[in-house]
Amino acid sequence: MSMLGTAGKSDFKPILWTPGDWNAFFGFGTNILVNMLVLTGLLRFVLKMPDSLVFGRILPALGLMMCLSTFYYAWLAYRLAQKTGRSDVCALPSGVSVPHMFIVTFVIMLPITIKTGDPMKGWSAGLVWVFFQSFILMIGGFIAPYIRQITPRAALLGTLAGVSVTFISMRPALEMYMTPQIGLVCFAIILVSWFGGVKYPKNIPAGLVAIAVGMIIAWGSNLFGLGLGGLSLKGVGDAFASFGFSVPIPAIGEVFSGFEFLGIILVTAIPFGIYDLVEAMDNVESAEAAGDEYPTTRVLTADGVVSLIGCLMGNPFINAVYIGHPGWKAMGGRIGYSAATGIMVVVLSWFGIISVLLALVPVVAISPILLYIGMLIGAQAFQTTPVKHAPAIVLALTPHLAAWAKLQVDTMLGATLSAAQTVGALAPDKVGAVKSAAIASLPQQGVLYHGLEVMGGGSILAGLVLGAIGVFVIERDFMKASAFAFAGAILTYCGFMHGEAVGIGGGLGVTPGVALAYAVVAAGFLAVEKFGAGSLSVTHSEPPLAVPAE
Repeated sequence: MSMLGTAGKSDFKPILWTPGDWNAFFGFGTNILVNMLVLTGLLRFVLKMPDSLVFGRILPALGLMMCLSTFYYAWLAYRLAQKTGRSDVCALPSGVSVPHMFIVTFVIMLPITIKTGDPMKGWSAGLVWVFFQSFILMIGGFIAPYIRQITPRAALLGTLAGVSVTFISMRPALEMYMTPQIGLVCFAIILVSWFGGVKYPKNIPAGLVAIAVGMIIAWGSNLFGLGLGGLSLKGVGDAFASFGFSVPIPAIGEVFSGFEFLGIILVTAIPFGIYDLVEAMDNVESAEAAGDEYPTTRVLTADGVVSLIGCLMGNPFINAVYIGHPGWKAMGGRIGYSAATGIMVVVLSWFGIISVLLALVPVVAISPILLYIGMLIGAQAFQTTPVKHAPAIVLALTPHLAAWAKLQVDTMLGATLSAAQTVGALAPDKVGAVKSAAIASLPQQGVLYHGLEVMGGGSILAGLVLGAIGVFVIERDFMKASAFAFAGAILTYCGFMHGEAVGIGGGLGVTPGVALAYAVVAAGFLAVEKFGAGSLSVTHSEPPLAVPAE
């Protein structure tokens, strides 16, 4: 390695495919597959979009965007391997941003579709949302490296761990226990291989083994009338109706027709564009902690460019660097798995195969792979930072727990009100009043909804700011803690944290009291730094993190 690390670097030819790429391909490929299946379900069953639009326009554009992204990151990994002379470089994983897949669906496209009664209007609004976010990413790519320099790793990885524990891990974990006969068995198959190091016969990838076993259990259960996994021959037959070849078609007209909803769109597009920026930085930091240092500006600019291309071709979902680089690297992924996933996505989306896979593979067999990634990223935050920063990481987790809990409450309220309307027990003009009354009654039941709403608003930024404050207080660098608290005040004032509502001056976001509190905290830290640090009884001893081992 020392020879490769010097003069031989320029002559080093990275291997494009290794045996470990099979593991990463089946793992990451199934991750992408799950997201595409969920996304297709949202389009067809939530937004009620016609199959001609879903399979003929949106999915082909999505496939093009993701293929460009995965090929670019494979090329970037090849260049890094060539530059460093290392054979263990792993490409950054990328694909549709999962949190924002739900945001653009439920916050932008669904309300506009309901308001206008036209799914095409909702689609156009989604395209405009991505249009603006793409430019935020491209511009932010030149600012992000400076943010990484001044933000402690525990804050960057702590807020990322919060995303992984809540929005990445919880749903697949719950799905596993809803159908444990498949979910837990497949999870065990994943665990003993990717954590326990057990090799399956002929080095068959653990992800493929888990999917195969899940399919056998699901289809086998039909012989006994159990119906585990919800698969049926009728469903497979119906799925073949969506077969056909469709290529992306420019949708520039649809993009600009959506500008009529610009006021609604900007309220969320700007804050969430900034969240994408921070999340991408976190993921680049995660990759660097795992040994692969990628240029932040190139990564963010690439996300913005491919998202813009996808948008102009009809895809209303933004591209993002994924959580999980250390996981795919740990299971042997290098360069080829990324490009292979891009080819897979094009085949699935351009030939309408997604609907067939929805009918053949039980989603619960794939869920354990997502839980594994969440476990790994959550652990990385603690493993690659100083032990004394652990409390700051936990602090960075809390806004994400609040955001996830609020999402559960909101979903439950929405479903209840919809059901009440369906059975005729609630008049349409009473929905708002009933929802307000229900939320107002939650504190008496022990659910502090307003606290969840405020703390969870802008959770990625909030987690980063709180984590950084925690780190600098632990390090007794109160000047930097003050700076981050003041940044928190500004971000909250503008509506980027603790309440998504962009506004300056008369706008004040939605939580001016929180902004003022951050400013007071900043002033307090500054006072401690200037006047009180020497007189306070502060020691340099480590905080009590755990009971000593027996």
